[in-house]
Amino acid sequence: MHNHLSRRLAAAAMSGASLAALALPFSPAFAQTAERKPFDIPAQDAARALEQFGRQSGRSVMFDPARLTGAKSRAVQGQWTPQEALDRLLTGTGFSARQVNANTFVVSPRSGGESYTIERGSTTDDGGYRPEEIVVTAQKRVESVQNVPISVSAFSAQSLDEQKIEGGSELVRAVPNVSFSKSNFASYNFSIRGIGTKALSVASDPAVAVSFNNTPLIRNRLFEQEYFDVERVEVLRGPQGTLYGRNATGGVVNMIPNIAEPGDFGADLKLEAGNYKSMRASGMVNIPLGETLAVRAAGAWTSRDGYDFNTVTNRRVNGRDLWSTRISAAWEPSDNFKVNAIWEHFYENDDRSRTGKQLCTRDPGPTSVGGVDISDRPAHRGFFSQGCLPGSLYDDDAYGVPNGYALPHITAAALVINQGYGDRMSNGAREFVNLLDKTKDPYAGIVQSRNLREISTHYDPTFRAKNDVFQFNAELSVGPDIKLYSQTSYSRDNYYSTQDYNRFNPAGPLFRDSSTLVDGLGQPLPTVGLTPGGMLLDPQLGPSDTILGIDMVKARSNQWYQELRLQSSFDGPINFIVGANYLKHKINEDYYVFNNLFTAAARAIFAGGLSSLPVRDCSNYVSQSMFDWCVYTDPNSLDNIDGDGHNYFRSININKTQSKAVFGEIYWDLSDNLKFTSGLRLTEDKKVATPIKSQLLLGAGYVASGFVNFGYRVSPDIKQKWTRLTGRAVLDWKPNISFTDSTLLYASYARGYKGGGANPPSIDGNPELLQFIPLPETFRPESVNAFEIGMKNSFSGGKFTLNANAFFYDYTDYQVSQIVDRLALNENFDATMWGAELELAWRPTPRFRANANFGYLGSRIADGMKSIDVMNRTQGNPDWVLVKPWLQVASNCIAPRSLVEEIVNHRTGLFNVGPEGVIFPLCGASWQGDYRAGSFLGQIMGITYDPTTDAPNQGRGFEADLGGNELPNAPHWTVNLGAQYTLPVNDWEFTLRGDYYRQGKSWARVYNTAIDRLKSWDNANVSLTVERPDSGLAFQFYVKNLFNKTPITDAFLNSDDSGLTTNVFTLDPRIIGFSIAKKF
Repeated sequence: MHNHLSRRLAAAAMSGASLAALALPFSPAFAQTAERKPFDIPAQDAARALEQFGRQSGRSVMFDPARLTGAKSRAVQGQWTPQEALDRLLTGTGFSARQVNANTFVVSPRSGGESYTIERGSTTDDGGYRPEEIVVTAQKRVESVQNVPISVSAFSAQSLDEQKIEGGSELVRAVPNVSFSKSNFASYNFSIRGIGTKALSVASDPAVAVSFNNTPLIRNRLFEQEYFDVERVEVLRGPQGTLYGRNATGGVVNMIPNIAEPGDFGADLKLEAGNYKSMRASGMVNIPLGETLAVRAAGAWTSRDGYDFNTVTNRRVNGRDLWSTRISAAWEPSDNFKVNAIWEHFYENDDRSRTGKQLCTRDPGPTSVGGVDISDRPAHRGFFSQGCLPGSLYDDDAYGVPNGYALPHITAAALVINQGYGDRMSNGAREFVNLLDKTKDPYAGIVQSRNLREISTHYDPTFRAKNDVFQFNAELSVGPDIKLYSQTSYSRDNYYSTQDYNRFNPAGPLFRDSSTLVDGLGQPLPTVGLTPGGMLLDPQLGPSDTILGIDMVKARSNQWYQELRLQSSFDGPINFIVGANYLKHKINEDYYVFNNLFTAAARAIFAGGLSSLPVRDCSNYVSQSMFDWCVYTDPNSLDNIDGDGHNYFRSININKTQSKAVFGEIYWDLSDNLKFTSGLRLTEDKKVATPIKSQLLLGAGYVASGFVNFGYRVSPDIKQKWTRLTGRAVLDWKPNISFTDSTLLYASYARGYKGGGANPPSIDGNPELLQFIPLPETFRPESVNAFEIGMKNSFSGGKFTLNANAFFYDYTDYQVSQIVDRLALNENFDATMWGAELELAWRPTPRFRANANFGYLGSRIADGMKSIDVMNRTQGNPDWVLVKPWLQVASNCIAPRSLVEEIVNHRTGLFNVGPEGVIFPLCGASWQGDYRAGSFLGQIMGITYDPTTDAPNQGRGFEADLGGNELPNAPHWTVNLGAQYTLPVNDWEFTLRGDYYRQGKSWARVYNTAIDRLKSWDNANVSLTVERPDSGLAFQFYVKNLFNKTPITDAFLNSDDSGLTTNVFTLDPRIIGFSIAKKF
């Protein structure tokens, strides 16, 4: 409603001068004119008297200060309605006041007879102009953005459309010191001043809170959903731990929707078309049902082809087919009681990609070890290769693929899974046929296209998301100038996504026809084997003559939120807000990885003993001894899996969050222009995680090295609780400066907090049989001490505004993830951040407007912070080498170079004939053996070695020193420039606008190595709008990403057993569109 009014008010025609507005703090509820209020306004200059009237009445007053020059007001004391008070105040001045809506008055000359239609950018006959004024609810009350002592950027629906900001992800182009990128799995990272959500866990809270109409949403569709029928969007920068629901250490993105407005009928419709066969529609209708009741319906729909091209399926992918609806109802029976209800629904079903291209600088492995030449033995070299090297993502070499023999499932297929014997003879013996040819790397020779929008996968992505938000709001006057506000919301979210695990795939055929193989005596095998006809049949992925792998995310969550808030609007120097809120959130998220080589290993190694023997049904099999194992293979299709299979990786993530808080703020006017704000919040967070460990290729028994053949074991709940006191203190001063219309100076301190949580569950291996290094089950909460100084200035009747600030953060336990043992391990680091921001808007005439913002940011991880970089485990130490583990063990390890050379040169020659049997044990015990004291293998080799005691960090590697490094996704600078010019032609207006954004270089990870560097990038957008204001008809032609840039906006490093490939993310390509809009 406020946005609709501001557009109407901003066009007021005041002859001879710019129009000044007073938009002082008032309650979100508008008082009726008949309500009497106390006034104490002395006789004085009329303009100053009107300012005092605005403060005391809580109303907005539109007037021309130039015309009021020399006019003197009468004194107004006592109880009056706002209209009566204005009439009395203006008696004898030659001016009168007219109410244009429940909250706004326009002051005009009595004899002039002007009729004011308040629209943005309107002009008077002689060119007078007053720019639009943005209001915000940053302090849970409606205020002019220029009067709020907080770093906040606000965007009306019109400014969003002008800058082509069509969703939350595009706010990055308009807010200083903000970065955004899609990240891995089902997440995104919206970062403010270097603080974002780098923790990957269902138990982690967003560092930048996303709010819908002032209520927080833990799980939301900020990335996927497009804005429609929006009143405004606010981005608050800095900790917001007092008023905004859950504590947000980075800031808040608050979307305020338009809701039903009693009294006025309104409707609009917008249709769009563009390249990529894009079609879009949006619209709304507001229907009043009498004077106090109204309903409103709004919706949006988008359909387009994909931005990416899959060269294998010859299809465009990463398209969109989504729609949203919102229905609201408002009932305002009196000024003392008002309620509204909102239901918003979002649905998407298309082939959106979760990640972009997958890059890799290939690591071929050493050509020799201990003087032994292994250059012609790719499988042997693979034991000392991590798959990909830590090279720059911008080098040509980054468009390679991993060393296949650095991937444990390929090594097992080439060296361990025996299909039988072929008909070829060598040295009098039959050829031994494994699932893959051990002399050939299946990924050898593959070079990816340098086009970030081109992939080569056998499987096109599928994406489905559904989200509902229900909200009920009420406000009740409980006493003079005190109101009680209640906000109740319920949300539910469902998410499903599959895509190829690798963005490249080897071409077939890779498998021999197993039906033609024989046993050692040349006799037919009892079964047709794993690959009859050269096709490997996987129950989830189907038949294939090559390696297939996909991943899948399935998630469902729901959230309840309740807030009660008591808020004063006294005329005296002190006002307050006190309240309490409660949040309950539940989420169940499953992440799967399917690979047909996993299924082959489950059947050949862990169920049948050999692939040539019949495979047993392990669904209800109970192992009888340590030497009896049976790993269950799920026989169902991908869409109908039972979820109990051990032939795929499944990470089950279940978490419940319950949060309670009480809060309050006091606003004390120390004088007419000096104000002190103090707030405190006491929060109690409880989280309960249910650990269910993963079971890939595990089962009861010696070789399977687990506990159960079928299904998943549930471990005891991990229960966590934190109680924290946070708050803020602000001193703001409005000095009278001759060359500004208004100036606000402020200094603030804020204490922020974000809860910790549980790390995703680890691997359910039997520690007596399969050696794992325990990882922390939990990660610590974050806290920040934030200091800020700032100023906000308005010049020339609001035609020019200049806002600036500087800040310093002292951060404790910032949460950052990396993949370790197939789980997102969240670590904590201390850091400091500092920076400055500048926002300018120049609106000299209704024809021309320009805006700019600049952000500078510095960050530094504290001295003493350390972490193991999985991309560089040896940290350059020449005495240690990287070693690959056995298939069931997820992470690489390091081993002494001297020990590795001893094994390679051992007199038994075991390294030459069976390297898997002597190299894998260096990473710890498995069914293949180990080197611990007294072990069988150790005695054969004459070696005693235990990585848990004989290697740094139990064999995981050396820690990297992070002290002095920069935080990830914290670019040093951001800049946004925009300008538009309107040319009136008869009844039409032609508006040309251009926007340019540039972001400085940054890092993707805390290690700040070559692979982590993200280069600076820019983005430009232009539009031409042709509008006929009198008829509400508008046409627009626009181009987004004018120069078709494809920057890497972020990167995510995959696991050791994926070869340490890197998923990269980029912007949408050049988008050309045309729209027609009509208001009714």
